[in-house]
Amino acid sequence: MSFLNQLKQQAQTLQTRQGDDLQQLDANTQATEAACKTVWHYFMELPRQLNVIEPAAASLSLDGKTPWPPMKQTDFRFDARKKTLRGKEVFEYLALGWQLEPQQPAAAGASGSPKGRVSVNFPPDLERVERRLRVGQVRHDRRELRHPDTNRLQSIVFEHDMVARASVRMTPDHDKGSFEVRLAAVGGLEVVSTRYTVAQLNTAALDELAKLIVGQPSRFL
Repeated sequence: MSFLNQLKQQAQTLQTRQGDDLQQLDANTQATEAACKTVWHYFMELPRQLNVIEPAAASLSLDGKTPWPPMKQTDFRFDARKKTLRGKEVFEYLALGWQLEPQQPAAAGASGSPKGRVSVNFPPDLERVERRLRVGQVRHDRRELRHPDTNRLQSIVFEHDMVARASVRMTPDHDKGSFEVRLAAVGGLEVVSTRYTVAQLNTAALDELAKLIVGQPSRFL
């Protein structure tokens, strides 16, 4: 066999492999989009029910010592975005977002939402509080308390609204046929991530997610 024929054979083998790879990517994309549509329909309906029920939220605390008042979950909203992948329009992400607020409104005559206050003076505690503020998108003011004579930093005080935001965001990976699921402030002011394949992400799995959101025993994670 001439060298040219050897090159032709190599090229044909490579083209066949690339064609097989593209077929697999197309199959994964179709399966992922089908799972996205399942999530779409579920996420369209779920907020309508939860906005009526306003389920209780998990106990919250920024420092692990100062509890927030009993909270409820309100203002559930669904959002989705699309992108172009290999010339086709596909889902970029699907997300739910909602608010965590006190079950009892502010006392009569009070202005705005109730305020909370935590004080920290050790780096690990400071990091924990700042992380939880970010996760819950909690509006706050930060103030340093210093010794009046030495100006030495004694503590850092955070005065904050007792209102937070929670969310679930599902980001599909069409090439791999899977979803990255990110839960923020669901069951506490922390971020938890997990991954589902398109075969796993069905109505039964979304039911488990809904149970997790409302605080019932759940196998979603």
